Amino acid sequence: MSTDPLSLDVYVAPMRPYASPDQLGEGEVATWAPSSSTLISGPTEGILIDALLTFDNADQIAEMAKRSGKNITGVYITHGHGDHWLGLARLLEHFPDARGFAAPEVAARAAWEADIDKKTGYWTSRFPGELPETPVLPEEISDDEIMVDGQVVNLIHIGQGDIDGSTIFHVPAADAVVAGDVVYNNVHMMFYEADAAKREAWIASIDAIAALNAKTVVAGHKSVGAADLPENTLAVSQQYVRDFNASAKDAGTVEDIVNRMLELHGERDQPHTLWISARAEIARRA
Repeated sequence: MSTDPLSLDVYVAPMRPYASPDQLGEGEVATWAPSSSTLISGPTEGILIDALLTFDNADQIAEMAKRSGKNITGVYITHGHGDHWLGLARLLEHFPDARGFAAPEVAARAAWEADIDKKTGYWTSRFPGELPETPVLPEEISDDEIMVDGQVVNLIHIGQGDIDGSTIFHVPAADAVVAGDVVYNNVHMMFYEADAAKREAWIASIDAIAALNAKTVVAGHKSVGAADLPENTLAVSQQYVRDFNASAKDAGTVEDIVNRMLELHGERDQPHTLWISARAEIARRA
């Protein structure tokens, strides 16, 4: 087995407007969160973590990977939200010898989202003309060890992030974790599917990442230029969850939650996500 270190390169798709069908709150702007895709590579080979969403996302990821000069052997998906895998069809056009992979729980959620989009147009209505007519679903993998130039990258079934059934990728040879949406970096966190009990489980998932003691932690949603450091991603993500819990506990309205969180975390990108989370929290009480 090789002892050569592995390296990471991270592409971040910046925050951007999209066609939201929702009624927006006062001052709310419909933007999609900045999102990351990571190239893990050795001397000759590389894999990509997350394919993101649109044609442009995939083209930019491919450009990063091609600049590396490495043979891209696979694209691995952290979780089943469409903004992390719908770019796979376009990305595999750039790398026809590669394939898309995901843990069974991730592949199952991706298939569910593809079916929902056929019925409701959830993704295609929000990003018209920017998505494949026929999405390519990631294939299920059963082996949690992925080889890159003789070094192991470990797929870890972490469980709860902003969606349950989330996975992360631990790269011992780079002392790094690619964490998907289990951690965020200077971006408002999404609680649309995470009620109070799931938020507590989410905090525990972050503890499990912290126990790996990685020097680099790449968040699935991060501000452009934000450093991929544990201090930017781990405890601060947990604190954000706790602050949301406290803000939501006695809040009577969506606006109450939004205003309280903006007082605490107004520097973060993507306040639209905060509005979505607050509306979901109030709706759960009905």
